[in-house]
Amino acid sequence: MEVVVLPTYEEMSRAAAAVVADVLNTKPNAVLGMATGSTPLGLYQELVRMHRDEGLDFTQVTTFNLDEYVSLRPEHPQSYHYFMQENFFRHVNIAPGNVYIPSGTTSNYRSFCDWYERRIEECGGIDVQILGIGSDGHIAFNEPGSSLTSRTRLKTLARMTIDDNARFFDRADDVPIYAITMGVGTILEARSLVLCASGKNKAAAVAAMVEGPVTSMTTASALQLHPSAKVFLDESAASQLKMRDYYDWVQKKKPDAPKV
Repeated sequence: MEVVVLPTYEEMSRAAAAVVADVLNTKPNAVLGMATGSTPLGLYQELVRMHRDEGLDFTQVTTFNLDEYVSLRPEHPQSYHYFMQENFFRHVNIAPGNVYIPSGTTSNYRSFCDWYERRIEECGGIDVQILGIGSDGHIAFNEPGSSLTSRTRLKTLARMTIDDNARFFDRADDVPIYAITMGVGTILEARSLVLCASGKNKAAAVAAMVEGPVTSMTTASALQLHPSAKVFLDESAASQLKMRDYYDWVQKKKPDAPKV
């Protein structure tokens, strides 16, 4: 796991977006795994800027989102369909037929989840998966206790997750308590992972993910098992890391490292 700490949220977002852009410039038909929430907004804004100002092309790109609330229709302002459309898809030249987001209103959740897994495989697998982290250390909606080999499935949300997300809804009671989510096992099959975290409220979860044991109680800790995981943090999110000096040293010496 490579840990990159930058002074501000904006710098962190630009650095993470550069990794995604490098993948697209190398492989124009790359498959991207997308995350929602406030943290990846800066990354998406930078990719939109690169598209507008530098010609970053999405015409051959395919995307798969991590998750979606059960019961919310795509046009609901708090659905992840709506989030992605408003904050990313409508600003770049991606083909609508290449966009995949879990359905929160399917009539057969088990069948849909099986299809979603097959469709990822049919598209060649995910090249780079964008991730955030919950304040309890979860990735996607893989709450504490989720199997580290889990696949796309229906998941009951934890009370902490519901409380954290209540700020986006008119009332706390409006937050759905179920979601469809990619599993930890699904996420780990991506060729590379890019996780962003910002703010002091994520610092404990980040420390558990990076420096704690690999455990289903902190599903993000599974990133320790991945051969190509990059974690981008701002200063606040990195504030509880015990080996912070080493991570900074690695980044300082990286330009002079022997070429593999």
